[in-house]
Amino acid sequence: MTLTEKYEAVIGLEIHAQLLTKTKAYSSDENIYGKSPNTKTSVVSLGHPGTLPKSNSKVIEYAIKLGLAMNSKIRERNEYARKNYFYADLPKGYQITQDKTPICNGGKVLVKDKNGIKKEINITRIHMEEDAGKSIHDLDPFNTLVDLNRAGVPLLEIVSEPDIRTSDEAHQFITEVRRLLKYLDICDGNMEEGSLRCDANVSVRLKGTEEFGTKVEVKNMNSSRNVKRAIEFEIERQISLIENGFNIDHETRSFNAANSTTVSMRHKEEANDYRYFPEPDLQPVIVTNLYIKKIKQLMPPLPNELFLKFTENFGLTDYDAGVLVEEKEIALYFNKVCCFVKNYKLAANFLNGVIKSYLNENGKKIQDLEISSERLAELINSVDDGLVSNTIATSKLFELLLISNKSIVDIISENNWKKESSKDALNDYIIKAVSKYPEKVIEYKSGKKGLIGLFMGEVMKISKGQADPKIANKLLRTELEK
Repeated sequence: MTLTEKYEAVIGLEIHAQLLTKTKAYSSDENIYGKSPNTKTSVVSLGHPGTLPKSNSKVIEYAIKLGLAMNSKIRERNEYARKNYFYADLPKGYQITQDKTPICNGGKVLVKDKNGIKKEINITRIHMEEDAGKSIHDLDPFNTLVDLNRAGVPLLEIVSEPDIRTSDEAHQFITEVRRLLKYLDICDGNMEEGSLRCDANVSVRLKGTEEFGTKVEVKNMNSSRNVKRAIEFEIERQISLIENGFNIDHETRSFNAANSTTVSMRHKEEANDYRYFPEPDLQPVIVTNLYIKKIKQLMPPLPNELFLKFTENFGLTDYDAGVLVEEKEIALYFNKVCCFVKNYKLAANFLNGVIKSYLNENGKKIQDLEISSERLAELINSVDDGLVSNTIATSKLFELLLISNKSIVDIISENNWKKESSKDALNDYIIKAVSKYPEKVIEYKSGKKGLIGLFMGEVMKISKGQADPKIANKLLRTELEK
């Protein structure tokens, strides 16, 4: 038994998601990324004497949306609290947050383990709070600079139960949470810009034991890949310490992406008590069932719902459906296309193939595509009905649809692209293709049946993509078997 088989990890994640509101959590300051330092602040967000915060109703709405998406219980009476600590980029000396009354309790996120088996990661809580400012250490060799534009930006903190056992599960959990946030249009999920941040609580224990090991918190991870790398290093580090007779320190560690290691920041015993107390300047917010129902009516289709629809109703494979639901706009566009087609697999192939290639090559999003869902459905149906070959549709006809308003039938007719299904014409293409590779014919007859692809490629090339592949394939096999 290896050491990794002897131990198991116990992992819980804390994810902070910056919300896409127009203004900050408790002031009217503009909530926008990338502006000149200290230009998006005011006396309210800086906590000057005599100023009063005010709750942003969009923050409450977004918190409820996420709670509904995660099947959480929404709290009726929501109280605010102050989290007190000193740091240079915390202008008020405290953050407005929620302590004992998080707006969402419970819930779950579905992931898959390494064997592809579905697993539920339970949610402890989701609560609202405001962000701190940002300390900048790399612009001045002698001083730390402080930008307070981010101070007061609204956050949702999502805290998982310690249900995660591997770095892969952690990676999937972050990916699913990020996908939900983007589907709900409440966070852009950009970890590189800091709008989605994750801390990992990691401990290890002998397999079969119930008691948790000493927890270590790992911070400063700016991508889901780095979260995975940090957890992997921390698991190995903790197992090595235990095996060599050392104790695990209860501490906070920072991840160094340059060498994939974690380094100690501070021991938890040295950390200050946050001294939470009720926020005196904000009244509790009451969330009624009627308000929750109104928000529920505004919810978009979620990735798991669309995945089930694509696999169960449209008969797609898990892989095809998974690729489609990765991006909300692609999934919704595909869903619209499927209102006008019968061959859902062919539609999925178009979206995952030629459409995505075109968007990637041109730096566009699906919203910028010049072809409507109905017009793309016409193109797909022209292939499905045998009017034009898939090769012509994807390589030539698609490109013309981007610049032409003519009907698909007219374009096919004008360019003489109608699919060739005449046996005489196809046999002519086949004889030319076979005669080009006489040595390959011998190999095919000797058992290398995979060479059929070579001959079919040549047939399609000679016919300029117009040969009906089903009929041509059948005639080609007959010719090769002579």
